[in-house]
Amino acid sequence: ALLVGCGPAPGGDRAVSLDADDIGGVVTGPEGPEAGVWVIAETDDLPTRFVRIVVTDDEGRYVLPDLPDATYRVWVRGYGLVDSPETRAVPGALLDLVAMPAPDPRAAARYYPAGYWLSLLE
Repeated sequence: ALLVGCGPAPGGDRAVSLDADDIGGVVTGPEGPEAGVWVIAETDDLPTRFVRIVVTDDEGRYVLPDLPDATYRVWVRGYGLVDSPETRAVPGALLDLVAMPAPDPRAAARYYPAGYWLSLLE
């Protein structure tokens, strides 16, 4: 495994350990590391569409593990956020991402998963 540092961080070590077939890094927002947001990697370079989704830890760290060789569109999604711009990356890349706060509750609600809306009906 290759240990890649993401730079000094107040309050903890935010190093991410990556293999050659991983993409990983740190997600930050206006208040610092973003815990509990989804990082999504998607590609159409393979025989079928491939999507991998992971959730950041308390320090905003994530690793998308064991990815097939391809170019991926990677972005951040979460409650209270709008989707971040897609960034292209290949396995082995250290990719720090920026979470995009929604400008208002209506904009944020556009990205909530179907399960959230279903839970309101129960």
